[in-house]
Amino acid sequence: MRPIMLKGHERSLTQVKYNKEGDLIFTVAKDKIASVWYSYNGERVGTYNGHQGTIWSIDVDSKSEFCLTGSADFSMKLWEVSTGRCLFTFDQDTSVRRVEFDPYDNRILAVTDKVMGFPGSIITYKINRDSPTQQDTTPLLKIDTKEGFEKVSVAGFSYLGKYIVAGHQDGTISKYDATTGALIGSVKAHEGLITDIQFSEDKTYFIISSKDKSASIYDVDNLKQLKRFEADAPMNSAAITPVKEFVVLGGGQEARDVTTTAANQGKFEARFYHKIFEDEIGRVKGHFGPLNYIAVHPSGSSYASGGEDGYVRVHTFEKSYYDFKYDVEVTAEAKAHAGEQ
Repeated sequence: MRPIMLKGHERSLTQVKYNKEGDLIFTVAKDKIASVWYSYNGERVGTYNGHQGTIWSIDVDSKSEFCLTGSADFSMKLWEVSTGRCLFTFDQDTSVRRVEFDPYDNRILAVTDKVMGFPGSIITYKINRDSPTQQDTTPLLKIDTKEGFEKVSVAGFSYLGKYIVAGHQDGTISKYDATTGALIGSVKAHEGLITDIQFSEDKTYFIISSKDKSASIYDVDNLKQLKRFEADAPMNSAAITPVKEFVVLGGGQEARDVTTTAANQGKFEARFYHKIFEDEIGRVKGHFGPLNYIAVHPSGSSYASGGEDGYVRVHTFEKSYYDFKYDVEVTAEAKAHAGEQ
């Protein structure tokens, strides 16, 4: 799969998102600029300028009318997608690490950092779509980091916007009522920082990645682990493909831990696993640094990876991808043979 290379950011990518139709890709990086691109040819459509620090997160609503960014400049901004105009700024006490629209585009979510005496919070606001330049800055909900929990690193809305699921620094995941903020349950999912959370198409289950060199799928309703995928490097992102029964993981050794410039030494690859049988089935190389985010096209026809190297690589799947058949018996025999060796 020969990729389309999107080169417009001067520093490391932090998040990559497709819109609902999949014709646009939204990207943010540590260079203070958000960009939007055509997914089919990699042409940059425009930029969203106004943040004064690293932009950690971006999301776009289902109509591609508004997008949302969260930054290290202690703010979250609402933008008009078509013009690049900043419509409103939600000021925060600390850096905004994650942003997201709810499934109905009526609420937005922000995850703020735990620093300088502030506890770190999950905050939701109601969005005024009729008058987007006039927003209520009083939160609908503010869930501060609870006693006994480490800070929240990522969070997102579940199906129907009913729950908020959060990943924590210590590998715990927690679930809250999205209306009242009440803690419903929590479970220790990993041994390291939860770096990403992405939901299935129907938002009834989700995949999380971790610095403990693994990723896992959990059910929203009971927080039960459904699948686990083991890797050989810290994972920064994980995504579920909607067509084939695959998941895609991205990560790699931190730059300070890599003693050679060879890309394969840092394990800078997108890794494909079978979602049901948990076996790794392939890798795609290309980045010259860790993969910081993986996003899959809503139709399952391609995926985009944003790297520490400042590049976004868009891979369109070829016929062999769709024709691939997973043979359980052959795989079992191969594993047994490897064990004998």
